[in-house]
Amino acid sequence: MHVSHTSWSRHSRAFAALAALAGALATSSAPALAQTASHPMDPLTHEEHWTVVDALRESERIDEGTGFTLVTLRPPPKEQVLAWRPGSAIPRAAFAILKVGPDTYEAVVNLASREVESWERIEGVQPTWLDREFGTGAAVVLEDPEFRAALERRGITDYADLACWGLPLGTFDRPERRGRRIATVSCADTHGARTFPWNRVVEGLAAYVDMDSREVLEVVDEGIVPMPEVAYRYDDETIDPQRPAPTPISVHQPQGPSFEVDGHVVRWQKWTFHHRVDPRVGLILSDVRYLDGDRSRSILYEGHLSEIFVPYMDPATPWYAFNFLDSGEYSAGGLAKPMTPGFDCPDNAVMFDALVAGDDGKPATTSNASCVFERYAGDIAWRHLDDFSGTTETRAKRDLVVRMIAVLGNYDYVFDWVFQQNGTIEVRLAATGISNVKAVAQELAFAASEASGMSAADGADALEPNGADAYGRFVAPNLVAVNHDHFFSFRLDLDVDGPSNSLQVDALETVRLAEDHPRKSIWVVEPTIAQREADAKRRLDFERPALWRVINPNSRNGVGYPVSYHLLPRSNALSLMVPEDYPQGRAGFIDHHLWVTPYEPRERYAAGTYPTLSEPGEGLPRWTADNRSIAAEDIVVWYTVGMHHVVRAEDFPVMPVSWQAFELRPFDFFDRNPAIDLPRVP
Repeated sequence: MHVSHTSWSRHSRAFAALAALAGALATSSAPALAQTASHPMDPLTHEEHWTVVDALRESERIDEGTGFTLVTLRPPPKEQVLAWRPGSAIPRAAFAILKVGPDTYEAVVNLASREVESWERIEGVQPTWLDREFGTGAAVVLEDPEFRAALERRGITDYADLACWGLPLGTFDRPERRGRRIATVSCADTHGARTFPWNRVVEGLAAYVDMDSREVLEVVDEGIVPMPEVAYRYDDETIDPQRPAPTPISVHQPQGPSFEVDGHVVRWQKWTFHHRVDPRVGLILSDVRYLDGDRSRSILYEGHLSEIFVPYMDPATPWYAFNFLDSGEYSAGGLAKPMTPGFDCPDNAVMFDALVAGDDGKPATTSNASCVFERYAGDIAWRHLDDFSGTTETRAKRDLVVRMIAVLGNYDYVFDWVFQQNGTIEVRLAATGISNVKAVAQELAFAASEASGMSAADGADALEPNGADAYGRFVAPNLVAVNHDHFFSFRLDLDVDGPSNSLQVDALETVRLAEDHPRKSIWVVEPTIAQREADAKRRLDFERPALWRVINPNSRNGVGYPVSYHLLPRSNALSLMVPEDYPQGRAGFIDHHLWVTPYEPRERYAAGTYPTLSEPGEGLPRWTADNRSIAAEDIVVWYTVGMHHVVRAEDFPVMPVSWQAFELRPFDFFDRNPAIDLPRVP
C-alpha cells in the first residue's frame, strides 16, 4: 500500500485528496514569517526549527527513523518575560518530544549556542501520534491473513480503493497492552468518492496492531454490515439548485485597520497582546494588557486551549474505543489548519502563517493559520434615553477578533478570542464539519412502518432503545450518526494587576426575612476565598449559583474593592459517563468545570503531557492531588466547556456552525465603565 506523506488529522490519512484540497485552498496572501524573533514569546522561526534538527543530529542522539512529535518554543521563565523590554536580549530555546525506536525523549535546544541543553528519556509514556503512523497500521493489517479473510467475506479482494488508518484509542485497562504503542485499524471504501467517504467505512471489523513490532495482536469481526448507498456530497457541483445570491455586504476599511501589528504583538484601542500559533494547542495569547489612563494593566499572562476530548457513545467495535484527546494525540501535523480568506476570515482580516515540524523535524508552513480582524455588526456598546432631558446617548460596539480553525478528522473547530472595548475578553468556540456516522443493516423503525399503514404516533412509540438508533440517530437510510460529547479545556494564567491572585467564589444564598416583613426572601452574596486546590474544584449548578472571580487582594478600585476578573460561563455540560469508565478516567479534567492550580510552567495540558494511550488519572487530577495552596499566589485557572451532541437531520451532510462561549469580564477592575469614552463614530 502506498502511504502518502501529506499531513493528516486523525483518520483522514485514508484519503489524500482532502489534504491536497486544503493545500490548494491556501493562498499566499499571509504575511511572510519572521526570520528573527523580536519578542520572547515569538514562535520558532524557520532557521530555529533547522537549528533544532541540526543540533540533535550533530549530538548523534537521533537517526533517520526518529519521529519528531512536537517542536515548539520553550518560553523563558515568566519573570524574565515580564522584565523584558524591546531592544533587550531575548533568550531563545526550543522544546522537542521525539520517538526514538520504542522510546520517548524530551530535548531542550539552546538556539543561541546551538547545543542540546538536556536530553531525557521519559518512561512509561507514548508521544503524540506521528503523521506516518496513520498509514503504518494499515500496511500491517493488509498483510494479515485473518484480516484479509474478513475483508474477503465482505466481497473486498481488491485493495486499490481501500483506505485504512490506525488510531491510538487507548489500552482500556488491558494489562497486555499497557506500555505498548497500539493502533486500532479500520478501513473504508473510497471508490468514486470526491471527499472522504465517512458513509462507507467497513463496519464491524477492526484490528489491533503493535506499531513498534508491526504485529497484529487481534482481529475483531462483529459481522457484515452492508454499505449504505447515500453519498456524502456537499460541494458546489452537487448542490443543485442553489439559492440565489443575496445582495452584497461589503466589509471595507479604506484607511486600513484600526489595529497595529508589530511582529506578533497587536495593539488595538486600549488593548495590547502578543499572539502566536503553537503546533499542539493552536492560538496562544500572552501578555494581555489594557491601558487604563496612563497605566498599562496586566490581565492575562497566557491563555490558550489545553485539550479537546470527544468520546462516542456506542458499545460496538471499534466505536466504544472512540475517545479522542485530540490536541494531545493528533496534533503532530499542527492543530491549526489553513483558512480561506474572505470566507473563514472576512476580507478586512490580516492573515498570519505558522510553522510546524514534520515527522522528520523539518519545518513546513501552514498558510493562513490565524487571522486578526475588526468586526462591527450593528451591536450596541451602551445607551440610555433620559426621560428628564429627552436626550439619548448611544454608542456602537466594535470588536477585535483573533481566529484559528482546527481540523481533526471529521470535525472542524473554530476558535475566536474576541477583545471588546469594555475590557471584556470573550472566548468563542464552534463545531462544524462532518458528524461521524456508521452503516447499519436496518432502517428506522418508523420509516419501515409507513408501508404497513402505522400512524406517525404509533411509529414513534415503536422506536425501542435497542435498535440501530439506540446510540445515535438516522441521518440517511442505513446511516446512523452516533451520539457523542465535545469537551474543551482552556488554560488561563490570569495576572490581574500582577501575579499575586486568589479565587473568590461569590455564592448567591437565599435569606428568609422576618415573618412580619412584606417580602419573604431575598438573596445575598456570600464570598469565600479558595485556600487550596480542592476548594477551587467547581461545577456549574443552577440551583446553587456563584460567581467565580480571580481577585488581586493587594490592588483596590476607587471604592476599595479588590480588583478582579470574572469568569462568566455560558451553556455547558457535564460528562454522563460513570467514574470507572476508562475514557472518563483518562480525561479526568472533565470532572469539574473549574480547576485552579498554582503556576507551574510544566503543567500545560489538562490531560497531561502524554495523553496518547494514557492511563486514567493524568493531568489535572494528578497535579491537584497534593492540594497545594492557591490563595494570594500566582495561579492558573482551567475552564472546561462541554456539549452533548445528539445529531439531528440538519447536521447532515455538513453540520452548521454551533457556538459555545465564556467571558473574562472586568469586575471592579475599573473605577467606572471603561467604554464610557467611546466616540460616536461606529
